[in-house]
Amino acid sequence: MLRGQIRQSLSGYYDVDLEGVTYRTRARGNFRKKGEAPLVGDWVEFKAENQDEGYILRIEKRKNELVRPPVANIDYAIVVTACKEPKFSSNLLDRQLVMLEKNEITPLLFFSKADLLTDEEYLKIKQIVADYQRIYACQLGSLDSVITLTGKLQQKVIVVMGQTGAGKSTLLNNLKPELELATGEVSKALSRGKHTTRKVMLLPIKDNLIADTPGFSSFDLLEIKKEELARYFPDFQEYAGECKFRSCIHLNEPGCKVKAAVESGEIKTSRYENYQQFQKEISKQKIKYRK
Repeated sequence: MLRGQIRQSLSGYYDVDLEGVTYRTRARGNFRKKGEAPLVGDWVEFKAENQDEGYILRIEKRKNELVRPPVANIDYAIVVTACKEPKFSSNLLDRQLVMLEKNEITPLLFFSKADLLTDEEYLKIKQIVADYQRIYACQLGSLDSVITLTGKLQQKVIVVMGQTGAGKSTLLNNLKPELELATGEVSKALSRGKHTTRKVMLLPIKDNLIADTPGFSSFDLLEIKKEELARYFPDFQEYAGECKFRSCIHLNEPGCKVKAAVESGEIKTSRYENYQQFQKEISKQKIKYRK
C-alpha cells in the first residue's frame, strides 16, 4: 500500500505525488457507490504496479473541501477580484469570503486590474480595499504585490480563486513564468471571460502548492444555516456578543448591536446589505427543499 497526495485531476484520472514521483491512478468503483470522489489535495492510499496504472483505495479524512474550486485540505485562498472588466462586485466577493470562513480557510485578497482604473475609480477602489483590509490581508496594485501576500508562507496548500476574467492565470504566470498558462480576454458584452483553465492541479510554487482553478461568474451559498451565517462575517463578531438576545441573527431583532454598528459606520453598509441578501437566499433554499 502506498500513500501520496493528489496533485492533478483530469477526465477521471488522478495524478498522485509520492516523494516527487507521480503515479497516474483511477478511483475504484466503490467510491462511486458511496457517493464519494477524490479531490485534488486529498491524501490517499493507493496501489500501482507502475507509474501509469494505479488505483486509489482509500481517501484519508479531509480537514476541509471546496466545491468551487474542487480542492481539499486547503490552508489559504488567494481571492482574485477584478477592479474593472469585469466590474467589481462586493456581493460576489463576500460570497467567496463566507464560504472560506465556513471552511476555516484563511483568505488573502488581491484586487487585480487596478491599472485599468481612472483616477476617480482608483480612489473609490482604494477606499473599498481599505475597508476590507480592516478584516483581511489585502493587496491592491501590480501582480508583484502578490508575493507580499504569500512570501511568508511555506509548505501550504493555496487555492487561487475568483470570477472568470479576474486574472487568476495571469497571476500564476507572474509567480512562475515557465507555466505559460493560457489566458483569455474578457468579453465586454457579457462581462465574463473565456473558460481557459481546463483542469485542476496543485503547482509547486515558492515552497507552496498552489491550485490553478476554473473561474466562475456566480457563487451559490450551500449548506449554510441562517443561524450560523453571521459567524462567517468576522467584522460582525466584535458586536454580536453584545446583542440583547443571544439568538439574534441581526435582521429585525431589537437591541441588535450589529445593526447599530452598521448605522454608526463601524461595519461597512455593503457588507450588511450582502448579509441581508444571503439570509433571504438561505430562507428561499429551505422553502424549496421542503417542497
